Amino acid sequence: MAALLVLCPVLALAQTATPGPGIPLAVAETRAARIGDLRYDLRLAVPALVTVPIEGTNTITFDLSAATEPLVIDFATSRDHVTRVTANGRASAFTWIHGHIVVPATALRAGRNTIAIAFRAGDASLNRNADFLYALFVPARAHLAVPVFDQPDLKARWSLTLTAPSHWQMVSNGAEIERKVSASSATVRFADTEPLSTYLFSFVVGDFKVETAARNGRTMRMFHRETDAKKVARNRDAIFDLHARAIEYMERYTNIPYAFGKFDFVAIPAFQFGGMEHAGKILYNASGLLLDESATQNAHLGRASVIAHETAHMWFGDLVTMRWFNDVWMKEVFANFMAAKIVNPSFPEVNHDLRFLLSHYPAAYEVDRTPGANAIRQPLANLNEAGSLYGAIIYQKAPVVMRHLESLIGEEVFRDGLRVYLKNNAFGNATWADLISILDQRTPTDLATWSRVWVETPGRPTITTTLELDGDKITRLAFHQATEHAQQLRIVLGYADKVVPLTATVEGSRVDVPRVIGMAAPLYVLPNGGGWAYGGFKLDPRSRDYLSRSLPDLPDPLTRGAAWVTMWDALLEHEVPATQFVDLAMAALPRETDEQLTGRVLGYLSGAWWRFLPVTERHARVDQLEALLRQGLVTAKTAGQKAQWFGALRNVSATPPTTAWLRRVWEQTETIDGLPLAEADYINLALELAVREIHGWRDVLTTQFGRIENPDRKARFEFVMPALSSDPTERERWFLALADVNNRRREPWVLEGLNYLHHPLRAAASARYVAPSLNLLWEIQKTGDIFFPTRWMNATLSGHTAPEVAATVRNFLATLPGGYPPRLTNIILQTADDLFRVAEAPGGESAGFSAGGGAGPSAQTSGLENITIRAARVIDGRGQVGADQTVTVRGSKIARVGG
Repeated sequence: MAALLVLCPVLALAQTATPGPGIPLAVAETRAARIGDLRYDLRLAVPALVTVPIEGTNTITFDLSAATEPLVIDFATSRDHVTRVTANGRASAFTWIHGHIVVPATALRAGRNTIAIAFRAGDASLNRNADFLYALFVPARAHLAVPVFDQPDLKARWSLTLTAPSHWQMVSNGAEIERKVSASSATVRFADTEPLSTYLFSFVVGDFKVETAARNGRTMRMFHRETDAKKVARNRDAIFDLHARAIEYMERYTNIPYAFGKFDFVAIPAFQFGGMEHAGKILYNASGLLLDESATQNAHLGRASVIAHETAHMWFGDLVTMRWFNDVWMKEVFANFMAAKIVNPSFPEVNHDLRFLLSHYPAAYEVDRTPGANAIRQPLANLNEAGSLYGAIIYQKAPVVMRHLESLIGEEVFRDGLRVYLKNNAFGNATWADLISILDQRTPTDLATWSRVWVETPGRPTITTTLELDGDKITRLAFHQATEHAQQLRIVLGYADKVVPLTATVEGSRVDVPRVIGMAAPLYVLPNGGGWAYGGFKLDPRSRDYLSRSLPDLPDPLTRGAAWVTMWDALLEHEVPATQFVDLAMAALPRETDEQLTGRVLGYLSGAWWRFLPVTERHARVDQLEALLRQGLVTAKTAGQKAQWFGALRNVSATPPTTAWLRRVWEQTETIDGLPLAEADYINLALELAVREIHGWRDVLTTQFGRIENPDRKARFEFVMPALSSDPTERERWFLALADVNNRRREPWVLEGLNYLHHPLRAAASARYVAPSLNLLWEIQKTGDIFFPTRWMNATLSGHTAPEVAATVRNFLATLPGGYPPRLTNIILQTADDLFRVAEAPGGESAGFSAGGGAGPSAQTSGLENITIRAARVIDGRGQVGADQTVTVRGSKIARVGG
């Protein structure tokens, strides 16, 4: 009773006090306790012109436990976007505070209520383009467009009516049940949905083509904007088949039928994510679905994985949703975990243990090895920071941890527990504690302690190998760690004629392996040779020396993959010199027979080449490397394999002969036997040639622009072109325009331009943009989608190696203002980690060199001075040319001051 007396005033305060920006946890908890049986009747009129506002009404009906306090409805636009509010049939007064409509208690009543709001929609989360739009409300961005209770545990049934130009397609979560057509417009009413959280509701309107197919008695539709009919025909059956297999697997695994009626999906050009799991209508990045003829094995696996991932979300995330976004990782971990199970049977030729290793461990380590590492499960006080919870830890580390949990308690026990979890919480919300409670009843394992270490603690364990020998015999083998991460090690001892697999469980600070005492001394000990354990593995000197010379000799692909991951860590820790690592990769590639490993080693080689290898050493090896890649291109057996080698060659090319050959390929005066090139390949070639500032680079870009047939790819290319210019003033104008949020709307376009702006060949000239980019990060977090802050920083920093740039980042971190979000600090620490490692290494040498004078005349400028630039052309992020703008830069800070 005492606890109740304390709690009630707190709940009341959340509603009566002025609501703060975003969706604070206290407001959300109060609303969830007061509101039930929620329904939205949303009606929107979408005009043909992107410059004309979208008008709408939302009629919200709900049960209210008591009408003693005001009610907060989220709508983060402005007061003048609200045309009218009626409550229970009467016009209602309201206040608009910090992005909320506050309806007074006097307008409410206990029991059933109806609030109708007429409004002008906000554009921030509607992704409006010249001839299409798509609503993307994850994680809590619905209220940037329409008035709602924008929190995951207030699920509602949605009724949607859209009016749009009659020649446009309209699709939403519910099935179309009525269509009225006039001369210029159509009005479509959609069926009521099952209960959905706001972030799972969506609609797409615009100029799309539709493909329809039936699989297992279910009709599915694919909406797309691809103009290459052959590409669509080549991909369509595989896309429908992969969805059908994923649905079938999930129904069998969960013992629960698909719950959302129809099943549509939309291929969006330059979509911000790989996919988004709106119930009944998934959105995908078009380039990940509609593959080119020369797509690599990894691209095919990636497509199957993202389809399986989004389909698994129909159960994990849509049917059962986290109560609050601190548990967002749960929906993502099970989607990725299930995707790995779903994909395996479709690719019997693939080593799936190796696939799991390569697609999870390296990406998770990129975050977990840094000082900015975050736990899988994190506290969250306000949904305006929910987007910063996303990243490699919940997408890549969490599935590793979940695989360990499945092994720990047993596969059937784990599956049965998940079935109970889904059945008990269907169409509702649940927490990590709810699932742990179910699993705890089925195992003697102390899951609370396991969860505290693996789920709620940031970072990874560092496991150090101790190997002691007496002559040619082992006297001791042990593994040490400073943390409490209990897990199984799957160790490999390598000999000239065999490998010996071992297992050991590390629970405390050390585990000895006594059964190897007296065995012959191995050539190497690989503590994670089985690709199972998670951590940073410190090799003993004998093993590190052997693998640095002879890693390609390891006979098993999974063991080789684990060795490459471990050696990359050793490179980052300065235990293996970059020269040795690059030479090892170059020696390994001609001998590698596994396509997955070829792709991974090519990626590691590129990363080491541009970031860790000193300039003089690059010059010494460039001819040999280009010859190696040209030969690999010739000897590769399939178009997908050739595409891997060609992509690597395009990435590192530097010498005049190779650049001239690439130009002839782009000009289509020379072909590559067995490798058909698509429009996207020629686009990428043109961009790579331009950044190398070949003679006539501008003509290359202009000609390529004229060649592009698809209007979406054409608009993207036009947006990126100024970032490729050899004229530093033109590049600067492009960068400064990004200070305007309207120029950042098409995030993949922005990121592509930034990657070229900060290309290693341009690093000296672009160093001056690092400080302004850091200063924009907080605004980007507020205005962008969930992955944009991390990707913005990666694009800004990944081309840099100079100590001066590292110092710029360190200085920014040292002078942060009070109240700066800790999660953004972590993002900076995560994305700057490689920069710090190479730039601050003792005796390091800059890893940047220019081909063709790429630094430009601005290379000597250390920072942006107080300047004002009149931008002659600004792209507004929708592919539209906007008005001239004036941008002022003061020191390292950007300010828009005119238009």
